Amino acid sequence: MAYGYGCAAPAPTHGGSGFLLILVLFILLVIIGTSYAV
Repeated sequence: MAYGYGCAAPAPTHGGSGFLLILVLFILLVIIGTSYAV
């Protein structure tokens, strides 16, 4: 998790908060998917 945040830290120079928003949505999607899988 810390590694993911480390990669997302320099994101504002590339795409701003939009990239961070997509990253958060993707993480939520994975969490929901794994909860349904179990």
